Amino acid sequence: MRKRVLLAITGASGVRVGFRLAEYLAHRRDTISFDIVISEGALKVAYLEEGMDRESVLETLSKYTRVYLEHEFTSPYASSSNAPDVMIIAPASTKTVALIASGIAENLIVRAALSVLRLGRRLVIAPRETPLGIVELENMLKLARAGAIIAPLMVAFYHKPENIDDIVDFLVGKLLDAAGIENKLYRRWGESA
Repeated sequence: MRKRVLLAITGASGVRVGFRLAEYLAHRRDTISFDIVISEGALKVAYLEEGMDRESVLETLSKYTRVYLEHEFTSPYASSSNAPDVMIIAPASTKTVALIASGIAENLIVRAALSVLRLGRRLVIAPRETPLGIVELENMLKLARAGAIIAPLMVAFYHKPENIDDIVDFLVGKLLDAAGIENKLYRRWGESA
């Protein structure tokens, strides 16, 4: 049986990580089925960082799978009766982190995340903010105590990245590791080049 994954892309810097996750998951159709939820903020960030307008973002992501907008409460993911096995939020804005930590289900992303936590399933949250203040850290600690895996988008250099794509693949690989999804996107510590 294929693992059901929900990928959420929110309005933090680093939407490229979410797009790369979508691309990778689409190539794992033999073991994974997945859908995407995208926030309005992510659509704005995609324009600012990647030069992609709303239509091109939705068209690109729709090539991989079904895409829901954050206000689509008729989505199956709005109910815990259809919660995914795994949910990855990447990048995760501090607003999204705060809403989940506070239990405020104002959009489909937060509602789905709360369902995943409620059922004790795997929720991987990839915050992209620096520096982090006490409020943000307390929200992340609250979520970690509730069962979420907090995997900030932090770069490493032991795999000797040569370009931005190498850095993005490292981040995506680490998120997939946290989600329990096997991958070979980056050279692991101790592996020879």
